[in-house]
Amino acid sequence: MIDDDAGLRSLLESTRTIAVVGMSANPDRPSNEVAQYLRRAGYTIIPVNPACTEILGEKCYPSLREVPVPIDMVDVFRKPEEVMPIVDDAIAVGARSLWLQLGVIAPDAATHAETAGLNVVMDRCTKIEHRRLF
Repeated sequence: MIDDDAGLRSLLESTRTIAVVGMSANPDRPSNEVAQYLRRAGYTIIPVNPACTEILGEKCYPSLREVPVPIDMVDVFRKPEEVMPIVDDAIAVGARSLWLQLGVIAPDAATHAETAGLNVVMDRCTKIEHRRLF
């Protein structure tokens, strides 16, 4: 589990492509706001939401397994009880890290991801941490 500034900075510096699971098309929702910030910061954003076909002008995928490009980070905006299947998908597609947003506390899923070799951040916001560290 990454929870120190050096680890967070290194993870954010080595990440280029972020799949945002649970991304909303509503610009007032935190997932949309965070994704817009990350895109402005230079990251490639891939929306993942089965209820949408496009968000922020980007093709939206129903699941991680349908994303046709390599994923560096899976940024999760879902309820803690919905995280384990997302971790299984992240492992299956070869994602390098799992970031669970503020309030998304899923210790078993985090341990599962770490055991599979993913870097894991839990209960932190990518936007807040990026802004603070850079």
